[in-house]
Parts: sequence; C-alpha cells; structure tokens
Amino acid sequence: MTETGADAVHIIPLDGRHRALGAKLIEFGGWLMPVQYSGILDEHRAVRERAGLFDLSHMGELFVDGPEAGKALAAALVTNPPTLAVGRAQYSMIVEESGGIIDDLIVYRLGDESFLVVANASNAQVVSDTLAERIEGHRAVLDDRSLATALVAVQGPLAQAILQPLADVALEGVRYYGIAEGRAAGIGALIARTGYTGEDGFEVFVETSRAADLWDALMAAGTPAGMVPVGLGARDTLRLEAGMPLYGNDLDRDTNPYEAGLGRVVKLDKPDDFIGRAALERVARDGPAKRLVGLRVTGRGIARHGYPIFAGDRRTGIVTSGTHSPTLGVAIAMGYVAPGDGEPGTILEVGIRGWRPRSSHCRSTSGRADPIGRPAAIVHRPPRHSPFHSSRPPMRGLPGGSPRDGAHRSPVHEGPRMGPRRGRHRDGRHHPVRGRPVGRHRLRRTA
Repeated sequence: MTETGADAVHIIPLDGRHRALGAKLIEFGGWLMPVQYSGILDEHRAVRERAGLFDLSHMGELFVDGPEAGKALAAALVTNPPTLAVGRAQYSMIVEESGGIIDDLIVYRLGDESFLVVANASNAQVVSDTLAERIEGHRAVLDDRSLATALVAVQGPLAQAILQPLADVALEGVRYYGIAEGRAAGIGALIARTGYTGEDGFEVFVETSRAADLWDALMAAGTPAGMVPVGLGARDTLRLEAGMPLYGNDLDRDTNPYEAGLGRVVKLDKPDDFIGRAALERVARDGPAKRLVGLRVTGRGIARHGYPIFAGDRRTGIVTSGTHSPTLGVAIAMGYVAPGDGEPGTILEVGIRGWRPRSSHCRSTSGRADPIGRPAAIVHRPPRHSPFHSSRPPMRGLPGGSPRDGAHRSPVHEGPRMGPRRGRHRDGRHHPVRGRPVGRHRLRRTA
C-alpha cells in the first residue's frame, strides 16, 4: 500500500505489468488501477471484435462456508442462494432495511456448503463487515480473501479460443453464469463464465502470488489473436453499451432494486425473512418512485452523469451514466426519471453543460414493462441485443458482470465511466460552461 494524503491506496498485484505496458494509472475504489493502455477506443473495439484482457484484482472475494451457508446468505441478500446448483451463479444485491442498495454482487455456489460472493471494490469492506454481522447465529463462517485473491478476465468473441488451450476445464461445458474449479496455465483457479462487457468471456480467480504468471500466459496466448489489455475507461463504455448499471452512478443506497429495473432478482417468495423485505414488499405493491431508462442521443453533445432531465418545464430526473458509443457511433446514457415519464414514446429534454436547448428531447423507441410498469432490466442486454438497438429483441437471462466486471459488476460488475472516474470517482466531471450552447440534442429512450 502507498499513502496519498490521509488515504491509503492499494497497489494491484499486476502493477509492474501494467507499467511495463505503458498503462495510465488512476486511483479507483482505493486501488491504483489502469484506466487505459493504447487508448479507450482501440481497447473497446478489440473486445467487441476479438478479445481483451482485464485486471480485476481490486474486486472483493468473500467465501462463505458451513452447513447453513446458503440459509445465512438467503437471510442477508435479496436473492435465494440455496436454490443455486453447484457450479452456478446468480446476480444479487445486499440492501438496507429501507431497501436501498448497499452493493450489487455475484454469488457463486462452489459446493453444497460453499459459496463465493464477489463485491465491488469500493464496497468490499462494507459488504464483508455487513455479511459477517448478518450471518451471525447461523452455522456458517465468512472468509474475506480479497487481498489474497487476484482476478483476471478475458472478454470478447475469441475469449474461449484463447483461454481453452491453457485450461484443463472444457470451457464449452461452462454455461453462462457458471463456474468450475480447475487449472489455468498450470495454476489452480476458479474459472467463471461471467463478465461486465456484454460479450462472451471468462473471469479467472487465482492466488495473488500467481497473478503475474497467469497474466503472462494469457498475454502470450492472446496477443497473436489480437487480444489487448483493457483498462477501466473502455470497460465503462463496454458496460454502458450493454446497458449494465454501475454502482455509485446508477445504483446506490438511495435507490432500490425495483427503481433500477431489477425487481426480478428480489425473491419475495423465499421461505425465510431477509433484511429489507418489508420495504421491498411495499415498493413491489405500490410501485417505484423513479425509473431507470436507457437513452440514445442524436445531435451534438453527450448526456453526462449529473445532467438534469426535463419533461416540459418540469425536472423529471437525472442522467446517471453517459458516453459516446464506439459501436453505435452515437451518444448513449442511462438515467432516472419519474415513472410516468419513462414509457416508450415519451418526449423529454436534457440540460447539457448547464444549458438547456428547447429542441432537446428524448424519445422512447422500445422496451418491455413488467407488471408494475418498470422497463425490462436493461442491464441484461449484451451489445447485439443492446437496449440502444430498437430493432432487436432483448436477450433474456441474468446480467453479465462480475461485481468486480464486474460483474462488478461488475468485473461491473464494476467499471468506471468514460475517463478516469467511476462510481464515487468524480475526477474529470464536466462542469457547466456559461453562455456556450452546444447544439441540438435529441435523446431516444430505448429501454
């Protein structure tokens, strides 16, 4: 660790490899992380067309074991981990009594009495402490191996072809949201088919001491096929194209799963009580107070995090994530609006850089509503079925993303916004520019 003022910053196990590759490093979630190598655009396209290699060792890995491990997790989380088959995973959340999201997670079942919970880097300690408190009284123990575990992800159309020669596990047999124990490059590993890019891919967990060996083997195997190392910047553009939420931007303690369009992961019918149940039952019955939507922007300008959204003269919500999509060639965003303003076909306006052109508007072009009027969870759609493609149906299934993509997920499951910020990172935020009109902005609501 190194000290930056009063804050301690963790050095990633592969720091030397990143520096040798010329990576630009930033502080993110308490870690010094690569934001880009050759450039965000090149790295983004490599993942969409070939493959990219991600270092996600900043993620939190929490192992829960014991005869009542599944029951303990069911009482602590909104999902029902005991229903998982061994070798399978589920997207989950840990919430407050009020229903506010503490973090979004991925839960893997490693054995009959063994689970792995992957948390976002910035929330790893909070999740560890909260889980430890919530499983008390159950015959289960929590082992926080975050600092002892490294996580490397290979994502893209060629991911399986690159990793398979190094793995002793038949990757074709590892289903989406599956995990298998085996060896990668001769190193004992857990190999999961999860990610935070919208592409097929794998996340490989190994001991921290073997991280460099695994990275070198993957680089040697993937470079001839066009694989490149990828930083947090491209990870953010990739996840946003796929409509995957980022904790700290699109998810936080002031938001519940139903408002984020993720009510389907909340298992109100599981037999035992869980923390946050009463609050979430009320939301399920009465409907959410806001609604996460996908936006497609036409014209100049990008709807950035924090920009207001209007319905006529009334402010209806706020942009939570926004960037320029390299794949689509247009600006895209996600944001929260009042439930009545989130239906397909609704015309909205956005204020960009402190200036609100009257001609700006947002139009819904597609989307599927659940019984209480929320859009389909746009976080579950990979690029080929992205919520920003109005002509194609959404892919069904659980969201990709490790809570560290990652996937954090978010591997983001968690990833930064375009540029050196993500989650609670606010560096580089665009500030209002007085008297500088930026043109006409048409936003298309797509989910």
